[in-house]
Amino acid sequence: MDKMKAIEIALQNELRERDFYLKQADKTQNPVGKKMFAAIAEDENEHYEKLKAIHEELEANGTWPTDISVVIQDTDVREVLQDLPKLADKNTKTSTDDKEAIKIAIDFEKNAYKFYIELQEKAADAQEKSFFEHLAKIEWDHVKSLEDTLLFFEDPATWYEQKEKSQLDG
Repeated sequence: MDKMKAIEIALQNELRERDFYLKQADKTQNPVGKKMFAAIAEDENEHYEKLKAIHEELEANGTWPTDISVVIQDTDVREVLQDLPKLADKNTKTSTDDKEAIKIAIDFEKNAYKFYIELQEKAADAQEKSFFEHLAKIEWDHVKSLEDTLLFFEDPATWYEQKEKSQLDG
């Protein structure tokens, strides 16, 4: 797969994922899910904008951009998990739709991770390699955060037990 085609696929995926997360953030009544989906939607939008700039440069010049910043902010989705006990309302129920949306999101993120790792491995340019490596890392952070959120939704007692244990293990 050539570079342009790979970037075009990445653009489509990021846009589709962003729209999915925005829809879920709007749809859910659960404050934890709402904040998680909104945070990931922001990340996916930033990825889309960076990829769009790279695509435009590739289209115009046929080379990986050297004058466009391809630095991507790290995700703050882990901060949502730190706030989980504050966000969680014992009276707020998690719907089956919320859980299913998270499972779909985990699949999205795992596929994105694999795609970016593949692009990183095929990259010839060091900046390009670093860019895709960083995107893959962020997508993996999304996977772990979504898995944590799913555990919280499905089994809050186990989630609290794991978090308390991890704080004591230090």
